[in-house]
Amino acid sequence: MKRNLILLLLIGAVAQLKAQQLPYLNPKLPLETRVQDLLKRMTLEEKASQMNNATPAVDRLKIPAYDWWNEALHGVARAGLATSFPQPIGLAATFNTAGMATMGTMVSDEARAKHHQFVKEGNRKIYTGLTFYSPNVNIFRDHVGAVATKLLVKILI
Repeated sequence: MKRNLILLLLIGAVAQLKAQQLPYLNPKLPLETRVQDLLKRMTLEEKASQMNNATPAVDRLKIPAYDWWNEALHGVARAGLATSFPQPIGLAATFNTAGMATMGTMVSDEARAKHHQFVKEGNRKIYTGLTFYSPNVNIFRDHVGAVATKLLVKILI
């Protein structure tokens, strides 16, 4: 019985060592080395599946599902209860660059804490990741606003 237990522990240790030997899983290696190793191991279909914002897990490579869609234009409130800061135009009006930098740090700290909690819960849905598209410009809305402004100016003149 004791011998079987020791054998089982040795097999588990060897399996763990083998998993750690995969270069893309080794955080001590340079990022470029890890990325190139991972890409060599992925099939074309797996690579293509990662091209959307909602990417599926690749279990055989220990890649979890991930949704890249998130924004923190004035906080991370889309991921539940969070601190909300003024819109960027309001922040810009303060001319307080140090205050804006502090706000950015606060948002990133809160986002990381929320993300870690989501991962702990197994939640990898939209608005739970650490990829933020902010600040951004809504070209369509801004274009429509510019056209409306030009029309208003023409009417008033």
